[in-house]
Amino acid sequence: MAESGLIIVDKPAEWTSHDVVGKLRRIAGTRRVGHAGTLDPMATGVLVIGVEKATRLLGHLALTEKVYEATIRLGATTNTDDAEGEVLTTTSAAGVAEEAVLAGVAALSGPIMQVPPQVSAIKVNGERAYKRVRAGEDVELKARPVTVHAFEVTGVRHSGDVVDVDATVRCSSGTYIRSLARDLGAGLGVGGHLTYLRRTRVGPYDLSLARTVEQLAESCVVLPIGEAVSAAFPRMDVTAEQARVVSHGGRLASVGLGAGPIGVFGPEGELLALVEEQGKSAKPLAVFA
Repeated sequence: MAESGLIIVDKPAEWTSHDVVGKLRRIAGTRRVGHAGTLDPMATGVLVIGVEKATRLLGHLALTEKVYEATIRLGATTNTDDAEGEVLTTTSAAGVAEEAVLAGVAALSGPIMQVPPQVSAIKVNGERAYKRVRAGEDVELKARPVTVHAFEVTGVRHSGDVVDVDATVRCSSGTYIRSLARDLGAGLGVGGHLTYLRRTRVGPYDLSLARTVEQLAESCVVLPIGEAVSAAFPRMDVTAEQARVVSHGGRLASVGLGAGPIGVFGPEGELLALVEEQGKSAKPLAVFA
């Protein structure tokens, strides 16, 4: 049986997240493989893969902060809000000054309401939005609250009628960088779309831990499940009696570690469970013992 843990993949361009899962199932020799947070085919970078018991961590890891490097092209819109889509409109951005770009970026920073791209995996009446769009429907998605913790412009390059804006974005789960590109262009009156996206960090897992699919095929590096939980969540070490209780799905007393999942470890340092504090008790979210 494959070791339970996380595999941090540097996803190649043109691969879907599902493509990576399929490849890792063959490499790891197990069907119990999943991913935390989808990356679009155009995007590269950190994709967190869970193997065996670690698949139960993925829903919690998907909610953590993410960091991206991106390039936004001003002067054209597409039906997917990125370079893989069909161009819908073109407007010269030659007159857009860097100061205007910085002001537009500032307006899209902090807590904002964001409309996801029409071509996305969000479900509308039980069906993925992208499937409805490809079937010819005009899908309207509701704005959702997200937080853009940092939106730093690292370069502004004018080339004829287009302007390419390089940026680093640190944001909450659920933030679409494609939507930031679309909305930056809309705010400047020239339209915009994403031409490059690389995810450099998901929670505590960054590119320094990532391996390409080719590297993993040669040597499948798995971050053990206990180390993965210690890196991502606060840690609670318990006695043998507490370990017995939580291993059977029982609640523990809260210890004041705050909101969000907490990793519970037994007397021998073994991972027992993820719990969440609710008032005076800590309720198991997932039991691994």
